[in-house]
Amino acid sequence: MITQISGRLVEKNPTFVVVDCAGVGYLLHISLQTFSMLPDDGNVCLFTYLSIREDAHTLFGFFSKTEREVFKLLISVSGVGPSIARTMLSSMSSEEVQNAIATENVALIQSVKGIGAKTAQRVIVDLKDKILKTFNIDEVSLSVNNTNKEEALSALEVLGFNRKQSEKIIVTILKESPNETVELLIKKALKNL
Repeated sequence: MITQISGRLVEKNPTFVVVDCAGVGYLLHISLQTFSMLPDDGNVCLFTYLSIREDAHTLFGFFSKTEREVFKLLISVSGVGPSIARTMLSSMSSEEVQNAIATENVALIQSVKGIGAKTAQRVIVDLKDKILKTFNIDEVSLSVNNTNKEEALSALEVLGFNRKQSEKIIVTILKESPNETVELLIKKALKNL
């Protein structure tokens, strides 16, 4: 099993990269999350997962071990293949995927192209306990943050701001200070909008 590849970045595209490792060019399928973290050239080190099927051996590359672990958990769910898992990790960060599963946010998981209501529910049923255990997520703080986040987003929407833009800013604020009150979330978001 190939678990990591280090080498010179030869080609970089939003869906794949080619890494030259001792004269051999490896094609690695990546998420947009990994794409945004990679430099345009130079040496890189990517954590990998090798998907073996009857008709193909496909190598997936990840910028962080956490992203790779979330990918492996996602593909363990019946109905979620490597391409859907990669699409999910392109639509959301690995932390957002973990939080969506831990807070049972079916709508957010279902918003990913290729995932229907039944698959979204199956992802939550199969992975919630694993996500909470593996990544040491505290359910209580998650629900408080999620409530504060939703209240702040609703308030900003009422004020006429774009929901997607507001959500990006609020997620950034919550990463810096996870226990922020609704009022401070709104004030900080307004400064950045």
